[in-house]
Amino acid sequence: MGSDIHAIAAIGGVLALGAMSPGQSFILVARTALAASRRASLAVSLGMGTGAAIFALIALLGLQSLLLAVPWLYQTLKIAGGLYLLYLAFRLLRARPSHAMPELYDSPTAPQTHAFRLGLLTQLSNPNTALVFGSVFAALLNQQIAGWMYVTLPLLAFVIDFLWYALVALLLSSARPRSVYLRFKTGFDRVSGAVMAMLGIRLLLK
Repeated sequence: MGSDIHAIAAIGGVLALGAMSPGQSFILVARTALAASRRASLAVSLGMGTGAAIFALIALLGLQSLLLAVPWLYQTLKIAGGLYLLYLAFRLLRARPSHAMPELYDSPTAPQTHAFRLGLLTQLSNPNTALVFGSVFAALLNQQIAGWMYVTLPLLAFVIDFLWYALVALLLSSARPRSVYLRFKTGFDRVSGAVMAMLGIRLLLK
């Protein structure tokens, strides 16, 4: 039991560092916090956490081995994820300068529901994450994984991702950062769109 606790602590540290590394998830949460609302950005964060939990469960069930064993499936998921990121980049780049609420969040459904789905799909857009989770678990867990780990580790992944992005959302959705964003909205959107496009292309070519 003691070794399991140490393994969970080590896994938590690795996952926290991974969550904090800049990428499409950070861009999406930051822009939602600045341009939409605190509620929407927290919903995106919830989607990110849910996606992380799904990847953790996939890794625990050994399904990441399926991605490695069936190259066409892995390539299909990568292409779909890359195209989705390019779609988000296109929406960012075409956002109208005079439009305070970005087109990225236009939806006939409830804004929080749409934001959650946006966060979830963005998190799931990169199947490499499942492979990373699998590598971390393989390195730090015993060969015989205790049953309770199948609940604990996905929950841990959810909590870490959600708390990190919720913190980003709370900090950037305050009045001062939002006013700065609105002043430089066009430039910020173009930079965000360009970075998102590069991440999408990188995923397609990797």
